[in-house]
Amino acid sequence: MKKELQLSNLSKTWIFDLDGTIVEHNGYKKYGEDVLLDGVAEFFATIPSDDMIIILTARESKYKDSTINFLQKHNVRYDTIIFDAPKGERILVNDTKPDGLVCAYAINTIRDEFPNLLVDRSIDKIQR
Repeated sequence: MKKELQLSNLSKTWIFDLDGTIVEHNGYKKYGEDVLLDGVAEFFATIPSDDMIIILTARESKYKDSTINFLQKHNVRYDTIIFDAPKGERILVNDTKPDGLVCAYAINTIRDEFPNLLVDRSIDKIQR
């Protein structure tokens, strides 16, 4: 089942967890290299170049070089990657624009399954 996001035509900031969301959870430990989840490459290819992509991970920074090399090898574009993040919840707090545009969304997915997202970028603003 597709999860549909109706978004404005403004540039966006995408924030993704790494392990269990983009790559198989602890795949780099199990197999010696990460395993890209199905649908990730295709979805990332649809993100406009003027959107920002931030990847967060609790993965230790000692794995930084191998992680970055893997993402580059698989053409997973990002602007910033943050290592050593806490393992607990990630909380996104943002305001709503005066015209009613909701500026924060959260999607929780099953570990090791990239969500089946359909993004509609054609609307001018979200109704309240």
